[in-house]
Amino acid sequence: MKEFDFPEKIEKPWGYELIWARSSLDNGYIGKLLYIKAGHRLSFQYHEEKEETIFIKSGILYLETEGFIDEPKGNEIIELHAGEIFHISPLFTHRFIAKENDVELIEVSTKQLEDVIRLRDDYGR
Repeated sequence: MKEFDFPEKIEKPWGYELIWARSSLDNGYIGKLLYIKAGHRLSFQYHEEKEETIFIKSGILYLETEGFIDEPKGNEIIELHAGEIFHISPLFTHRFIAKENDVELIEVSTKQLEDVIRLRDDYGR
């Protein structure tokens, strides 16, 4: 019995998202695969409520941050390799960057998909 129409592919200027799981509970979860093309990066952003954990499936991901929005620190780049995990709490500034290679990562998050406050964006969104 097929309960949901998955996966749902959403094209992005930097690659795409593939939503492969969506809980039916209000306080449930979303599972995504993000594919980031080499030389591209997502917006520099934070979430007010959304919480996410990422697993690097392939490539080298550079995660740019300035810390928490309410306690800013200097710019930092965290290098994450295949098999590594990183947790992103609400109010934590971040940007995913694929410099020299394509990156695939798996993200499991709370359901607030529209909770994105973009601080800087290469694509004018």
